[in-house]
Formats: sequence, C-alpha cells, structure tokens
Amino acid sequence: MQRFAVLDFETTGLSPDNGDRATEVAIVLTEAGKVVDRYQSLMNAGVYISPFITQYTGITNAMVKAAPPAAKVMKEAATFVGGATIVAHNASFDRRFWAAELERLGQPAPNPFLCTLLLSRRIYTDAPNHQLGTLVSHLRLPKAGVAHRALADAEMAAALFHRILHDLRTVHRVPEPDPALLLKVQGCAKTAVPALLARAAGG
Repeated sequence: MQRFAVLDFETTGLSPDNGDRATEVAIVLTEAGKVVDRYQSLMNAGVYISPFITQYTGITNAMVKAAPPAAKVMKEAATFVGGATIVAHNASFDRRFWAAELERLGQPAPNPFLCTLLLSRRIYTDAPNHQLGTLVSHLRLPKAGVAHRALADAEMAAALFHRILHDLRTVHRVPEPDPALLLKVQGCAKTAVPALLARAAGG
C-alpha cells in the first residue's frame, strides 16, 4: 500500500543557504486516501526568530527555546516518514529545509517530493491562484487550524493532495495515479498535461 507523508515546515526565513533554520515541522501520514498518523513538533535550532516571522507564524523565541533540540526532532521526523513519498505545497521550499536539517545529522534525504502547488497548476487551471488557502476555498476543502502553523498547513495540503488523486481517477480516468506519474505531471509543460493523462488513462 502506497504511503504518502504530507510535510510542512515553519522556518526563520526563506532559505537554509542564508542560515535560516526550521522552527516547526508537521507530517500527516496518509494511506489509501486516509490519514493514518500525524507528527508535529516545534524545534529549537538555537537561532533568533524575527518579529516579522513571529507575526506571520505566531511562533515566538520563547516557544522554540522551550522546544526539543532540532536534531532530536529531525531524527524523529525522518523515522516517522520512513520510506514514504513526501508531499508538500511549494515542495521546493520544504525540500531544501528537509535536506539541510538532515544533512546536519549526517543523514541522507532520499525520499522523492511531490508538489501540490505544481500539480494544482496543471490540473486546476481555473483556480484564481494556486496558494494553498485559495485552493482550499476554491475546491471547498476543509480548513484546519491556524494558517502558517505547520500542522494546519500539512492537514490542508493532505486534503488537497487527496482531492488531486480523486480527480485524476474520476475526471481524468487515470486508474492509478502513482508517484512516478505524479512526478511526470508536475514536471511537464501545462500544454502537455492532457496528452500525458490520456496516455495514463489508456487513451
């Protein structure tokens, strides 16, 4: 049974290449379209959180000071994910932090990443934009918790991912939208998507 780990980070900034670190991680583990487990933790990476980031996420310096060390959290997170395919909204962002935080532990980051942002751009071309909150409203998906906190965003990304899989099966008649196909869809030009899905549907 294919498992997906829908992941979201909150961070001190936009890039680990600039010294930014993760402050919170959440992972929603799904199987056969259902949530089977969750992991969430703040993490203390020993870095300062600016007032702008605190206003954006609600995460304060005091909160992360009381949190477990980043190394402990990332070890737990990597074990929790196991061999699952990782899913994230705007996955290029989360993938950089996932790899950078694991690199600090001397651990590889081999899991493939699927991106609900890229997939939605190719499948929901009529959406006003492809921000997570907009797509949740556009598709009338359930809203979870407070936006820009990791678990709420991971829950909404999981709901979006399940809807993408459902629509690929029912609207586009793709019998089994597996990770290999999803990687092709998110990586191809928008104009090439109909032909790709037609082939996957056996047309």
